[in-house]
Amino acid sequence: MAKLVECVPNFSEGQRQKVVEAIVDAARQTPGVKVLDYSSDPSHNRTVLTFVGEPQAVKAAAFACCSKAAGLIDMEKHKGGHPRIGATDVIPFIPVSGVTMEECVALAHELGAEIGERLSIPVYFYEAAAKRPEMKSLPNVRKGEYEGLKEAIKTPERAPDEGPSVMHKSAGATVVGARPFLIAYNINLSTSDVSIAKAIAQTIRAAKGGFVNCRAIGLMLEDRNIAQVSINMTDYTQTPLHRVFETVKSEAARYGVNVVGSEVIGLTPMQALIDAADFYLRLEGFKREQVLEARLLGE
Repeated sequence: MAKLVECVPNFSEGQRQKVVEAIVDAARQTPGVKVLDYSSDPSHNRTVLTFVGEPQAVKAAAFACCSKAAGLIDMEKHKGGHPRIGATDVIPFIPVSGVTMEECVALAHELGAEIGERLSIPVYFYEAAAKRPEMKSLPNVRKGEYEGLKEAIKTPERAPDEGPSVMHKSAGATVVGARPFLIAYNINLSTSDVSIAKAIAQTIRAAKGGFVNCRAIGLMLEDRNIAQVSINMTDYTQTPLHRVFETVKSEAARYGVNVVGSEVIGLTPMQALIDAADFYLRLEGFKREQVLEARLLGE
């Protein structure tokens, strides 16, 4: 079985398309790497890129993209709705086939050391690659965001795992890690009151007693003048999308607000959408093998 790793780096740029394309091109031009998807959100001012390949090729592409972003994005000028600490905010490696999580952890550690040494960007390791328990959670690493980390990075408890203990003058800091597949899922509300989105996010997020596999924050989409519940689903097999959607819809109704739409950012497993279709259509005895595309691909 061929070794295949997925990488989903997030960049703090979602408004300047030429900058986005230059970063994506850095991955496209790396031998042995295939770009699967990329999407930008102007309100979040953020781009999510997805590419796959053999482990060392994927690592090379991730470094190339991080280097390109460091030269094109100035965090001193960056403003956006999504939490972030650097031009290349986060780089996760996800095992796809023929690769273990431990190998992805080693890959993350190699890349982090390279970014710290060659680009002078401080690096934190998270999730399975975390070297400190308190840094396993991405929200903990991002605490205070770019602005707050500029001072906090000088303290022992917030010292980076690799690179200098001072923020890069334009690129800030970067988080590198290894994790299972994650679904980035956003639900938009029929209100411009962001406090409602934040309250709903508090209800569903794991850290506040909500769904175990759900991380959520409330954001404002300035370009549409609506509030959004922005969600990361860390294990859709245990906490399906439709369950979270129904809870958000129910909570929104308590405030007299409707759900106007939802979106998946980047790629998602087919099964996650099949599970949602199964739930809403109340299918009886439905099997994955009944999906035409799954049969054609031999799944």
